[in-house]
Amino acid sequence: MRSRFAAPSARLALAAVAAVAVTATATATATADSRSSTVRACVTKDLTYKVSLKTQAGGYFLVTAKAKSGVTCYLEGVFPSASFGSSADTEVSPAEHAVSERVTLSGSTAAYAGINPKTTNDDHGRQFDFLHLSIAGDETNAVTLALPETATVDRPIATNWHTDPADAVPFSG
Repeated sequence: MRSRFAAPSARLALAAVAAVAVTATATATATADSRSSTVRACVTKDLTYKVSLKTQAGGYFLVTAKAKSGVTCYLEGVFPSASFGSSADTEVSPAEHAVSERVTLSGSTAAYAGINPKTTNDDHGRQFDFLHLSIAGDETNAVTLALPETATVDRPIATNWHTDPADAVPFSG
């Protein structure tokens, strides 16, 4: 009879040892995966930026972002965090109502976002010579970019990041 009662205890001990082994294997696999070459999200300092003036759609600024040398990262398909000044009314709002495709940056691959500084049809607005820009979620590390010309700003909008500059035209109407 004793052997019948000992068998369940031995099975429990074996099950406990097996559970520890499986957990250790899963932890080792997860650790190895975290060291693999998966692409991480970009932060503001990972990229270089260029702002150019475009005349299409009434005029807008095209922001071109490229990864710095040795960096591979991705931008979510959302609009950049940007403002022309420090007040809330100079912050850009989204020009698009859906998330676009993720953009992976490395080498010469670029991402584009269009910023229309004035979406109102009147003479109101404030003038600015600089744009404060950061990757969404990394606002504390914003960069300040000189604009190619002074912008009159009133209810600015921005497109999501795109791989094609033609997709980054911020239509306001």
